[in-house]
Amino acid sequence: MVEFDGSADSPFVNQILYDRYQIQALLGRKPGRQTLLAHDLKNQLPVVIKLLLFSPDFTWEDLKLFEREAETLKALNHPAIPQHLDFFEIKTEFCKGFALVQSYIEARSLQQWIQDGRRFSEAELTAIAKDLIDILEYFHRLQPPVIHRDIKPSNVLLKNRSGNSLGNVYLIDFGSAQTAAHGGTVTVVGTYGYMPPEQFGGRSLPASDLYGVGMTLIYLATGQHPADLTQNDLHVEFKHLTTLSEPFISWIEWLTNPSLAKRSASAQDARLHFLKPRQEPKVTLTVQKLFLGTTTRPSSSSISLKATQTTLQLRVPLNQILYTFPGVNDNLLFWTYLALALITFAMFFIDFLFTLFLMLLTAVLPFLPFLPILPILIVIVLKGSSPRKVLDVFLMNVRGSFNNTSANIAFQKKDRTVFVTFDRLKGGEKIVILQGELMGISAGAANRTSYRINLNFSSNDQMIIVYSTRREIEWLCNELSEWAGIQAQPWPL
Repeated sequence: MVEFDGSADSPFVNQILYDRYQIQALLGRKPGRQTLLAHDLKNQLPVVIKLLLFSPDFTWEDLKLFEREAETLKALNHPAIPQHLDFFEIKTEFCKGFALVQSYIEARSLQQWIQDGRRFSEAELTAIAKDLIDILEYFHRLQPPVIHRDIKPSNVLLKNRSGNSLGNVYLIDFGSAQTAAHGGTVTVVGTYGYMPPEQFGGRSLPASDLYGVGMTLIYLATGQHPADLTQNDLHVEFKHLTTLSEPFISWIEWLTNPSLAKRSASAQDARLHFLKPRQEPKVTLTVQKLFLGTTTRPSSSSISLKATQTTLQLRVPLNQILYTFPGVNDNLLFWTYLALALITFAMFFIDFLFTLFLMLLTAVLPFLPFLPILPILIVIVLKGSSPRKVLDVFLMNVRGSFNNTSANIAFQKKDRTVFVTFDRLKGGEKIVILQGELMGISAGAANRTSYRINLNFSSNDQMIIVYSTRREIEWLCNELSEWAGIQAQPWPL
């Protein structure tokens, strides 16, 4: 049974709300809020009523979150969460507000079990973890995905636990939930100790819920609140307080990694690697060490970056960006541009020496500037690339430093996939160079003084390269890797 929190302390007890719900007990309360156990006189079933009351502490943000909880529950249909039943306004002689009615789950929270001295075995903890991942996988597969944002022991119920049977796991309290469509919000919600670093900045992703699952497991394994445990670089140290197996500890540490780029990005990913060692390439550690330094945009940077939870926009000066097309690798690209440079130089030199003679050929002179792209045109014939795109890219790189044109790279998340549109702006004209799925990010030293970050795509050899100083590439690598949830790899491999 749920332990009531002083049933006589609420003026609503024994009252009938909405001519239908007879209040029986107070389950919990916060400033301006009450959670009540009631009896549905129409259906003869117990229900839970959550009240949001107008009070001196009331804010419109409270109402927005309350309405969002009602909308979220109404849209969900899962046996392990409460069912939305009703929503109405209340007006009594002592208060006004809103009421949300949901199905009643007669069960105790994991926090109550621990406070009563119960300890869970590793087998029971793995069962709880699997059930929570099941629920989150349902949330995160929705369109748009639903993010709970407040997973903690008091919001996880355990029902029908007896003998060797763990019982059924339920997730409650969607007062902090939001969909990915609300990605622009800066509302900070959650519970200290169970919310990841990004949530303190108002940013929430599916990975944020997984962090809460990991911290809940730490609480169950140690009996201590995560905020009371020692931290090292924001990593909670709990291993020495448990007898859990190394694979399980490693999995929990993965879920609770403070860095988004190094944490499980989805419930599906967490399930895939559950209790399985994740083999990380040794070179990954090298790139992590290389790009841990700069997390803020250098003041001298000419690159602009704007990001929400689902979109990211980059604007890069043309003299810092390069696009390689199918069939042209770095070596071929180098020799191609070297040949172009030599041919261009030779052309201007010949023009200078034979100016008088060339004046007689004015009819053909307008076509001479196109001779430098002859090697690329040969590659086009062999590899099937778009001539217009290659010409645009060539002109971008040859003339980029002499005009005010710029390139835009737009990223968009959809169904755990990152799509990229690469275009250039010249005057009022927008020319799309590339559209495709982002498959990887790599970065490293281009030469002794310059660094590069590479964006790789599904088509072989397609790549966007941004060149800059080490500091600017470090910042850009961190931002893109964390936002996309794609761990940057070293370049060259």
